[in-house]
Amino acid sequence: MSPSPAPHALDRGGRGGRRWGLLASLTWLTGKSGDEPVMQRDLAAHAATDPMMTSQVLRTLEQKGLVERREHPSDRRAKSLVPTKTGVALVNRAIVAVESCDRDFFGPLGDRTGSFATALRRLRDRA
Repeated sequence: MSPSPAPHALDRGGRGGRRWGLLASLTWLTGKSGDEPVMQRDLAAHAATDPMMTSQVLRTLEQKGLVERREHPSDRRAKSLVPTKTGVALVNRAIVAVESCDRDFFGPLGDRTGSFATALRRLRDRA
């Protein structure tokens, strides 16, 4: 069971968790990279996903018109990845939905939300 209803809200759009995570990560990396192309290995490393699975998900996102593979400006063998306008719009809408779900779900914590999040991060990072 997911601790937040957000993934369920996103799944209603038929995008799935892995696809959503990679599309959101690619959109973020593209905005952060400036003029530097984002390559598949960059995306897989950022999202901590298996490169083969990343490739398969990217193929699906490309077929759905959410991602484009373009020629790399300096490496003929490589492709750079870019979210399409449709992909960016989907990410932006999904972020609004996730934030709304999170507010609804964590709202009962009130002003303790920040300390709760800090405690969860501490547990996550204690390895």
